[in-house]
Amino acid sequence: MKRTRFGARDRLSRDAAELQRLAAGLSESGGKLEDSYWEAQLAETVDSLLKNGAEDDINTALDRLFEGNPRAHDELADMVESRAETGRLEALGEEFDVLLFAAPVLAWSRFSIPAVALPPATLTALSVQLGAHVFGGEARVALADFLFSPDQLPRSFCDTWQLTKALGEATLAGQHLSIDSSALAETNRFLSDVRYLVGAIAVPRGKALFRWNEKDGNKDGALKEWIKQGSPSLEPLLTGCAWEPLLPDAYHAGCRNADRLSRPYSLKASVAFLQATVGLLPADIRAVVGPCYDRRMEEYRVGLGPKDKPDTYHGIVWPLLGAEDEATDAAGEIEAVLRECGVKEVSFLDHHFPMEFCDDCGAPLYPNVEAELVHAEMPEQAGGSSQALH
Repeated sequence: MKRTRFGARDRLSRDAAELQRLAAGLSESGGKLEDSYWEAQLAETVDSLLKNGAEDDINTALDRLFEGNPRAHDELADMVESRAETGRLEALGEEFDVLLFAAPVLAWSRFSIPAVALPPATLTALSVQLGAHVFGGEARVALADFLFSPDQLPRSFCDTWQLTKALGEATLAGQHLSIDSSALAETNRFLSDVRYLVGAIAVPRGKALFRWNEKDGNKDGALKEWIKQGSPSLEPLLTGCAWEPLLPDAYHAGCRNADRLSRPYSLKASVAFLQATVGLLPADIRAVVGPCYDRRMEEYRVGLGPKDKPDTYHGIVWPLLGAEDEATDAAGEIEAVLRECGVKEVSFLDHHFPMEFCDDCGAPLYPNVEAELVHAEMPEQAGGSSQALH
């Protein structure tokens, strides 16, 4: 009878150890040919783990490498993302490369930002416009029939791989993918947020994935045409919202770009919100900016209120992303966005704030001019509907 091995929790599984070994080898490679050797082995191992749902092994290897070998961590993270969002299918004797993509839309509203099912006519119109202006000439496009909030996107690499597989098969079948919305997570309500169109393309091997891969295409032109031609189909989905489409891209790259661009968008939305709800002009707003720490600096929080009162009406969280740290000039970017909005009084606090949240509602607490973390509270005349926005 096999005995339980106490203490095994601290041991790496064989698969996690192999991921570490291969990623370390790739990070130490001295040339393209050796890169290809390591990449082929790493891709095969990652594919097997994604197919078998071995999310824990992948995350364990990533965690260990993050602490002990950052270069190898980045190599493994790039490979896992790549294999989760791509695939290869065959149809009628022809091989197709499959890519999962995200088309983010930044939005803000005094009310709720919809996360909704997409009607068939909207799916058809959006896929036509994406095919014409964003993707290569031979790309086949399939969309998931739902406009997702960040809370509703796949939660793991294995879930992402499953979605890629399902949407890839839909592209070759000439169909869109039906999503069971009852199984999706509940959407949190924020003043400013991101919504995502998610889909896949299938292109014959070796053909252009994107419009900007073709000789006469570029990213600026693709974004311009997507905004112009795709907006009429997006508008009915976002009633009561101000919104801005971003450039569709490979799934993980598109999501990261949305995370980065949502920070200044959120700040601009908050200034516009205060002007629209309480008539507080940008020149009459005071912004108080403070860094918040856990084990390291994690984010800036920005409290907004009238410059002639100590109150904090609203606030935003500006998280540090990726390799950003204290040396990154996020504070300078925050100030530049506020100045662009017309906010003249901006105070930066030289204080290490903890990551504190409201015990009752879970909302972040924001710094005020007295260097205290406080709950943002809209004045009475703003009306009840705005009180729940964080």
